[in-house]
Amino acid sequence: HGQAAAALAPEAATAATVVDAFHAALKSGDTAAALALLAPEVMIFEEGGAERSRAEYESHHLGADAAFAAASQATVARRSGWADGAVAWITSEGRTTGQFNGRAVDRLTVETMVLKRHAEGWRIHHIHWSSRAPA
Repeated sequence: HGQAAAALAPEAATAATVVDAFHAALKSGDTAAALALLAPEVMIFEEGGAERSRAEYESHHLGADAAFAAASQATVARRSGWADGAVAWITSEGRTTGQFNGRAVDRLTVETMVLKRHAEGWRIHHIHWSSRAPA
């Protein structure tokens, strides 16, 4: 199960740095920086639910996501991504471990992000997060 040599297309590399910056901002508690990387009309799917805008995410799961990111350690085991013109998509597979709300966390995670190039750089337009317990 090695990582494919060309898994992340060169033209998608800068979009991938925005994905990483979003996670880093959440982990450090800089929710303003995290929000700045999301398009206003971002659509976030998680656990069978949907948040349909940046404002909705900010008022619902942003705080809990930041607290969870700070309390856990996420590693990316495999990543791929492509860009075509002003659109890029980045897929990541990994594992998140740690302690949150007094409980042990150990989840295999998958993430898809779709980004669009704006004048100020890549912005996240769609996130789909899913996880499961390891076998």
